[in-house]
Amino acid sequence: MPSIVNTFADISNQYDVAFVDLWGCMHNGITPFQASVDAMQSYRERGGKVVLVTNSPRPWDSVAQQLLDMGMAPCWDAIATSGDSARAAMFRGFVGSKIWFMGETPRDDDFFKPLNIIDNPVDIQKVPLDQADGIVCCGPFDTQADLDVNRPEFLYAKTKGLKLLCANPDIIVDRGESREWCAGALAALYTEMGGESLYFGKPHPPIYDLARRRYAALTDSMSDPRIIAIGDGIRTDILGAQQEDIDSLFITGGLAAAETKTVTQPDETALSIYIETEKVTPTHSIGFLR
Repeated sequence: MPSIVNTFADISNQYDVAFVDLWGCMHNGITPFQASVDAMQSYRERGGKVVLVTNSPRPWDSVAQQLLDMGMAPCWDAIATSGDSARAAMFRGFVGSKIWFMGETPRDDDFFKPLNIIDNPVDIQKVPLDQADGIVCCGPFDTQADLDVNRPEFLYAKTKGLKLLCANPDIIVDRGESREWCAGALAALYTEMGGESLYFGKPHPPIYDLARRRYAALTDSMSDPRIIAIGDGIRTDILGAQQEDIDSLFITGGLAAAETKTVTQPDETALSIYIETEKVTPTHSIGFLR
């Protein structure tokens, strides 16, 4: 059973850097959570570093601008996105050069911006499915639609042996009071149908490697940092931390608010049952990041 803490400050002096999830922890897709922003600003003032680690399919600079446009005060030192990890794989040719793209236009157009860190990048072309070498998925065409509408295209793609590059492993997010499907739900469906999906965000290793590199660029220290991962996704943020052997702080008032009976703090019994059901154990938990 994880410890239930009242504030992040109760445990923050144990860690050099926090890998902090965004959606559900720092904002709700529409507005920032001021208490979370204050907590991260205070942590930085005490010498800690904040690396936002997000399954957003966007490049890091696009995410930063989105946060500023949302009205979030700067409270981070670096950003690592699933989109950056997935873009690097795409420009290395992991799913070919002719791509059938799933996502929202123009919102996801930044995914195809040139990535200068790749030597001899593949010349990526967006084409219809029947001409494609592979699939890049940033999310559903319609985030509210039944996922089964994608089965005909996925059956055709599977038959052709196309790989699907998933730029956001999240299954769902809550935008304000509305719950939406993410790219991870489509990747899971494609895998269920017998296709091959490639993942680069949480809980998979590439995004943690990227986050560590982003942190290393901030400091001259050669020692291994003491890391805590903070997030509301038990199968992404917390499972990823567990697999990386780093501590975690589970925000129970996000995606699992109902299951953990969180009002201001989780109900201990409900939290224990939820953790046992998911077979994933955080180090610490708190109702909301503050």
